[in-house]
Amino acid sequence: MRTKILILAIFSIATLLLGCDRDNLNIENGTYKGTFTVIYRSGTRTGQTTLNLENGNFSCSGNSNRIPAGGSGTFSFDNNKITFNDENFWHADFDGNLILNGQYDYTFNGKKLKISADKNDVGHYEYDLEKL
Repeated sequence: MRTKILILAIFSIATLLLGCDRDNLNIENGTYKGTFTVIYRSGTRTGQTTLNLENGNFSCSGNSNRIPAGGSGTFSFDNNKITFNDENFWHADFDGNLILNGQYDYTFNGKKLKISADKNDVGHYEYDLEKL
């Protein structure tokens, strides 16, 4: 009887663990499309973007109004932090935080990728993306 209860308990725990969202796992290579949002004290701005991730390299599309500005280079992640290292030269005539660069929090459930950061007391920057 004890063996049956133990087996049932192990099976229940395994089912519970496997049934949970896969948040904070390594992000899969691929193309992600969605919305970029920046929240300033003066208001919110949004734009569409596409993020390509491939073997530690990234490219993010930008818009002419720089919401977002985009970027490209390398990335790495550790637990629920992802760090982008943009390798482009930029003029200092806009909010540099609109470039995908630096450390962000992220969640990933196998399909939806959310990347966000509060930067330099300037604003909250968030990418809400879905894998294509």
